[in-house]
Amino acid sequence: MIQDQIEFNKVKKIWSGLAVTAKAKEQIEGKWIILDESILRRELRDTTDAKELIEKLGNPPLQDVSEISEILEIAEKGACLSPYQLERVQSILTVLGRLSDYLRRGQQYRNSLSYYDESLNTQEELREEIAMQIRGGRVDDHASRLLFDIRMKIIQLEDEMKKKAEAIIRNNRDCMADSFYTTRNGRVCIPVKKEYRYKITGNLIDRSSTGNTLFIEPEGVAKLGEEMQCLQIEEENEVCRILYTLTALVSDCADSLTESIHLIEKLDYSFSKGKLSIELEADEPRINLERRIVLEAARHPLMEPKISVPLNFELGPADRGIVITGPNTGGKTVAIKTVMLNAVMAQCGLHVCCKNSDICMNSGYFCDIGDGQDINDNLSTFSAHIKNVLCILQEVDRDGFVIMDELGSGTDPQEGMGIAIAILEKLRESGANFLVTTHYPEVKEYADRSEEIVNARMTFDRQTLKPTYKMVIGEAGESCAFYIADRLGMPKDMLKIAVSAAYGQKAVSSYEFANKEFEKTAPANRIKKVKPQHRTNNLSVKFKIGDSVIVLPDNKTGIVCEEVNNKGVLRVQIADRKIWINHKRVKLLVKAEELYPEDYDMSIVFDSVENRKKRHDMERKYTKETIEY
Repeated sequence: MIQDQIEFNKVKKIWSGLAVTAKAKEQIEGKWIILDESILRRELRDTTDAKELIEKLGNPPLQDVSEISEILEIAEKGACLSPYQLERVQSILTVLGRLSDYLRRGQQYRNSLSYYDESLNTQEELREEIAMQIRGGRVDDHASRLLFDIRMKIIQLEDEMKKKAEAIIRNNRDCMADSFYTTRNGRVCIPVKKEYRYKITGNLIDRSSTGNTLFIEPEGVAKLGEEMQCLQIEEENEVCRILYTLTALVSDCADSLTESIHLIEKLDYSFSKGKLSIELEADEPRINLERRIVLEAARHPLMEPKISVPLNFELGPADRGIVITGPNTGGKTVAIKTVMLNAVMAQCGLHVCCKNSDICMNSGYFCDIGDGQDINDNLSTFSAHIKNVLCILQEVDRDGFVIMDELGSGTDPQEGMGIAIAILEKLRESGANFLVTTHYPEVKEYADRSEEIVNARMTFDRQTLKPTYKMVIGEAGESCAFYIADRLGMPKDMLKIAVSAAYGQKAVSSYEFANKEFEKTAPANRIKKVKPQHRTNNLSVKFKIGDSVIVLPDNKTGIVCEEVNNKGVLRVQIADRKIWINHKRVKLLVKAEELYPEDYDMSIVFDSVENRKKRHDMERKYTKETIEY
């Protein structure tokens, strides 16, 4: 929960993406603070050393090794490894060789990580043995003299079989259904017409779907085929012998390889921390046990360095708590999350986003940020805050670190203020370090008169109404609501009433407002009844009957057969049908006057011969005929 609230999970997602091995990613996923000082200092040193090597030598040659562990288990059980699996072993041995070379080059910088080279066993002889005998996912022809001879004989036999089949086809053209030999069930066959079955001696292997063509293995070819089968058995036996020999060599080196794989995973974890430091433009923090946190030019790791305003922060050992006040959107929440997130990263052995830092170790981190509403549990914002705060107060001790946002919010202001002070008192008694944000003036006064608690404020530019996102420790801030309202146009007399209600009549004189008194003026606009004006339809001017148009979006060509009505719809004839369509979906292609002569009878274009005949009859006499459109 706390990792989500302070966004450490987002940092870990970036961190995990920089790791290569599955083991390192798994370790990052479960990473949380280190409570042993010696282990923490060693991890921070590894992070610094990894960053130095990457900056000087580039990224190390690492590879995911999870598949290799499974292959080594198979080899140790005595099963035969496939050519693919042996190539994967060779790939890891190649990585070990390159990694060893990388670390040896790093020794010139007296880098402690580079001396892990002494623990790497690169198994060069095994790598060369596999490379010579396995190539392209198969046992190479030159893996042994015997295998080479067998495969050469197989090639010669295949050539002889093809030549013999081609000769039979040439000598019996009339009997053949085709002029080419084929392969059926691994045998060389010739296509013989059904009626000539007994003219060609040999074994019937297959027949066509119609049954008119028979695929026969000629007698001479069959003898060569038997010899081929014997050679293939010899080849298979020799391949198995070579694979079992290589598997035995891998099995003999399994323990050494397993140790090297573990070392790759360990180095990958360390180098992932170095990569993250470079990615976030971070630096190594100093660690202390004196309950002191000092951050110089700190920033939130997930914010762009160019737009982030640096935060200077100092807490302890004399002061244990800071009450931060300031305007809304002034950066209070980001500030307390920045402090805790950098502290957590430091205690996880990571570099922090600070120019200079001195961070104490904490036994636990506790956070109350967000509204915490839960419909299922029937929790309001205030209830959720109180529930979370009570859990924190029960668990926190003098070595803990707590941040709370908008302390006492979500309920009646007067009662919320009292609860906020009560919570602060309990935090002070616990001896823990804590940061809280609030808007209550009474809480600021409490911090002023309490030992080990100080006020701080987020600065605000009254001229531009914009926060500067800078923290000033030792001074109480204000919400600046009155100045914001003044700049936005609230009249002076209304602002005076607001100040008096908030801080008393005496406080009014301390505020200077720019706006004038409230003056009520007649409304500039009155409701007027206006008769609706008749709007003429000029859409029909755009399209006339007979115009050639393009209908969008299908880009079909048509001719306008009815002009646009008052709803903006016209009728277009496309191919053998007429459609109604909005004029906005029609584009003029060629005007009617360019296509047809003056007084042209358009019914010739739009009506069928049958309809035109019916219309002609209707004009002369009464008829029961109907015209279909």
